[in-house]
Amino acid sequence: MPPKNDYTGTMSDKEHNIPAPKELEKEIGEFLAKKFGGQVKVVSPLERRDRSDGDTAYRDSATEAVNFDLKPSELIAHLDQYVVKQDQAKAILSTKICTHFNRIRHNRQSHAAIESMVGSIKNNVLMIGPTGVGKTYIIKLIADKLGVPFVKGDATKFSETGYVGGDVEDLVRQLVREANDNIELAQYGIIYIDEIDKIAGSRNMIGADVSRTGVQRALLKPMEETEVDQKVPHDPISMVQEIERFRKTGKREKNTVNTKNILFIMSGAFSGLAPIIGKRLTQQGIGFGAQVKSTRERADILNHVRSEDLIEYGFESEFVGRLPVRAVFEDLTEEDLFEILNNPNNPIILGKKLDFAAYGIDIKFSEEFLRHMARDAAAENTGARGLVSAIERALLEFEKSLPGSMCKQFPVTVAVVNNPRRSLTALMQQPPDSEMAIQFDRLTQAETEHIRNYLLENARRLSDKYNFSLTPAKIEMVAACYAGNTVDVGNAVSRIKSFHDDIKKMELSFYRNHDINIVMEDDAIDLLIDMLLDGTTDLDTIFARLNSDFEHGLKLVREKTGSGRFFLTRRAFEDPEGYIAQLLAAKQQ
Repeated sequence: MPPKNDYTGTMSDKEHNIPAPKELEKEIGEFLAKKFGGQVKVVSPLERRDRSDGDTAYRDSATEAVNFDLKPSELIAHLDQYVVKQDQAKAILSTKICTHFNRIRHNRQSHAAIESMVGSIKNNVLMIGPTGVGKTYIIKLIADKLGVPFVKGDATKFSETGYVGGDVEDLVRQLVREANDNIELAQYGIIYIDEIDKIAGSRNMIGADVSRTGVQRALLKPMEETEVDQKVPHDPISMVQEIERFRKTGKREKNTVNTKNILFIMSGAFSGLAPIIGKRLTQQGIGFGAQVKSTRERADILNHVRSEDLIEYGFESEFVGRLPVRAVFEDLTEEDLFEILNNPNNPIILGKKLDFAAYGIDIKFSEEFLRHMARDAAAENTGARGLVSAIERALLEFEKSLPGSMCKQFPVTVAVVNNPRRSLTALMQQPPDSEMAIQFDRLTQAETEHIRNYLLENARRLSDKYNFSLTPAKIEMVAACYAGNTVDVGNAVSRIKSFHDDIKKMELSFYRNHDINIVMEDDAIDLLIDMLLDGTTDLDTIFARLNSDFEHGLKLVREKTGSGRFFLTRRAFEDPEGYIAQLLAAKQQ
């Protein structure tokens, strides 16, 4: 009977009695000691305590789950993969947000000595910039990287419900839901409020603008520190849920969220702020005029924003004081918009690939087409949002007509989209139009080359990030995986790494089944990964072949030579009999 594929989790005859974790740890430790000596050891994971224990173990688990030791330079490098331009804003946000969370970690390690200190000020952030420049996107990326829950609200909705602050508390409750009801984790989350400039008091209004200034005041306590009750007052559903939890556990769980460590980030376009700053700078003799004549001049002026300018704009001084960090975003040029589309990780192009992939259609874009879309989007003056509408307009007719046809490959060029009727006829032609097929192959090669260059430029960073050495052979595999599938670069690297790790697991399975220690060399692993990418084999077939090709031969070599460790090269997989014969011949010599 052939050995079972233990590496996939299939249970062999010996495994019906599942070993205890300590026994399993000991067995793996013995194997690692035999194979690597004392260089590799098993480290047991720390046990996670339940929150009902009543001590700090559960609270600490929340901070352990978050990447609190990230350095500003590391976060900037992460953002550079996805966000075009905005270097100053990325530097400010990365530095202050990393400091915020690292200070939390430091405080928790120092316990009461630091916690009791007076003067703790949060690095709440105010982002200023036009629409479509990536303000929301960059905060989502940061939250994902840190592993903290993230919610977004719209400041204009607060005005609609008065100024009692209910909506602000709803955002805190939503943060708990985003943290899967883990209150401890939610207390380290990020609340992002957009269009904050819309709640500035009207400068042309006589008397207090109560509805807007009231919303600002409602935000003051959550932005600093307050307790927000999870139970909505007069909500019968939350009361019933509380009773049910008490009936099951006999305990009253913590139902308030402390906002001390929740980071608040506000953003807005602030369209009337530049003239206010310009007027102040003119009075100070710095050289800016009150009349703003260009977007470049507007961005330069906004970089000089001060608290007094925001107060004159219509914000309460107490509200401005709780936003000590300010980041100004630049307008995006036509070249910037092209760079966004040409970025391998950009969600706009990946999204369109997924749209067509849903119908079994592989789509490739020419550089000329991407530049054409950037030009159209720049004319709309809505930043990156204009890219989405420009591409939707260009491809809508094809997205409507190609699904259901025999078309499986769609090369997108300017010529194709400029004449949709003729292009659709060629695309749906059977057999496939040769010119369209040639164009698709050309675009696939260009995309592969583009990804290859991207990987070469970022090899060290990606290797560190995924703990996976990107050798020249691996780079070719990742580029082929990206071009052949609808994935971003990170997923392509992860897929190749997953193949690599699964193949390495076969070494342990082979040892457990046959008591023979094999080590697959890099060139052999590369060969097997190429076969997996091509779809010519699968992991089960590879493992079955490993057993059938090498079990008996290596046992024979072990009997003849006494050796129990063998290195399998690419040549060994291509010619197993020749490899075994060579081992035996070497012994005879």
